[in-house]
Amino acid sequence: MPDTHWVGAHVSAAGGIANAPLNAQKIGANAFALFTKNQRRWQSAPLCPSQIDAFKANCEQANIHPDAILPHDSYLINLGHPDEEQLARSREAFLDEMQRCEQMGLTLLNFHPGSHLNKIGIDECLARISESINLALDKTQGVSAIIENTAGQGSNLGHSFEQLAQIIDKVEDKSRVGVCIDTCHMFAAGYDLTTLEACEESFGQFDAIVGNHYLKAMHLNDSKTPLNSRVDRHHSLGAGYIGMDAFSYIMKHPATRQIPLILETIEPEIWPQEINWLRSQTR
Repeated sequence: MPDTHWVGAHVSAAGGIANAPLNAQKIGANAFALFTKNQRRWQSAPLCPSQIDAFKANCEQANIHPDAILPHDSYLINLGHPDEEQLARSREAFLDEMQRCEQMGLTLLNFHPGSHLNKIGIDECLARISESINLALDKTQGVSAIIENTAGQGSNLGHSFEQLAQIIDKVEDKSRVGVCIDTCHMFAAGYDLTTLEACEESFGQFDAIVGNHYLKAMHLNDSKTPLNSRVDRHHSLGAGYIGMDAFSYIMKHPATRQIPLILETIEPEIWPQEINWLRSQTR
């Protein structure tokens, strides 16, 4: 029987994508996130067949299912960009990221939705993000676009559940869109997670507004900044303002089974302990 909970971290792919599953295996993970290219550059060499074959072989050897892998796109991409030229550039780069996932046999691509940069209205920016997703889905197969909620810093959108729902509403193929909830971002955006009751309320809101069937991945991070700070600063589990109750609640939540649950906490050296603790909460 497959593992019911897929827990891991965002690991390095330095030296090539084939190293990522090996790095995940070293920390006892059965899930992982990675960048398939340099996330701070627009251009990157295409993946070669030998890299892809080695990646798949190492995933198999590490016993990590393709659906438990959560690639993250480049930080440069803004799918709601107000400038037409920059929007076109972002859309082209996003399509390239989707195609890389397709070539690697992966089913998810995690991305930050976009920013209006105070140049266009919120609704127009959200509509641009939906259209950007539609264009990429139209030219790919088998890969779902996974929108990450944001902390709401600056002009970044996707910090409220209503905004996530609005993006999904205009996506034509709803079978290939979903959400990755980052707990630090969720908390910084004003959704309380400090007690089991608060978690019940906040996750209840997500189900009512977006729907648990759209929850396709999570980033499990504590927060260095307080509730509703609108500042994105990750911390180790239990070391920040959120505390441990939220992560225990999440591991017992029925919607978190067989989706990637990914640490982006700040001390990679304790990832094995954090992974083991998270697994212990499922029992």
